[in-house]
Amino acid sequence: MKTNDIGIFDSGIGGTSIWTEINTLLPNENTIYLADSKNAPYGPKGKEAIINLSIKNTEYLIKQNCKLIVVACNTATTNAIDYLRANYSLPFIGIEPAIKPAALQTKTNSIGILATRGTLSSALFSKTSTLFASNIKVIEQHGDGIVELIENGKLFSDEMNSILTGYLQPMIDANIDYLVLGCTHYPYLMPLLIKLLPKHVKIIDSGAAVARQTKSVLEQNDLLNSLHVKGENTFFSNSNTEVMKSLLGTNYTVNYLDF
Repeated sequence: MKTNDIGIFDSGIGGTSIWTEINTLLPNENTIYLADSKNAPYGPKGKEAIINLSIKNTEYLIKQNCKLIVVACNTATTNAIDYLRANYSLPFIGIEPAIKPAALQTKTNSIGILATRGTLSSALFSKTSTLFASNIKVIEQHGDGIVELIENGKLFSDEMNSILTGYLQPMIDANIDYLVLGCTHYPYLMPLLIKLLPKHVKIIDSGAAVARQTKSVLEQNDLLNSLHVKGENTFFSNSNTEVMKSLLGTNYTVNYLDF
């Protein structure tokens, strides 16, 4: 079991930002990444559909003998991870917007959250926001259209720049000093966000925290790979593989999966 793969799935290629953090922290672990780009984004689909897609992804990764599954999708985590944990025996790692550190560290008492509709409307997000951010101003913004542009290779397009400018302006007007990224696709926006936001605004995503939690759960379950060799990483997509290749670089192969 220790040498079995860590399974990672997302509603597309964005979760590769999580994979990068996991691979950096745990380079000797073997991983399988599954991009359900054909169904991206999950946000508008509704809770039942999101759970069904998450079940499909999970069962594929279980068939590959994965020892742990990372739900590298905010929307799938907030809508489906309770179901997955209740119905499958292997450990699951979820991801949700890093509201807590932003709320605890803000000096202006104003933070921004850029996330999908599926995440912002979820019960888990509401609970976390109420718990940690009830005494500060939280500017929530649905990131409509962002995932679709990234999935279609238009990360640095004029259209993306225009959309982001419109989404960020109300946050800038509200004097935020932290922007929380609530979708695993969004860390790839970092160069654009840095350019568009005032210099004092800090940007937070959950990738490093998810990697640390993955390591901790592997340790707790005695599942850390004890072989001190570089792990093998396998990537699957059920849509255009070239966009994921462009994000990962030339060292990795992306396999098409009719899924």
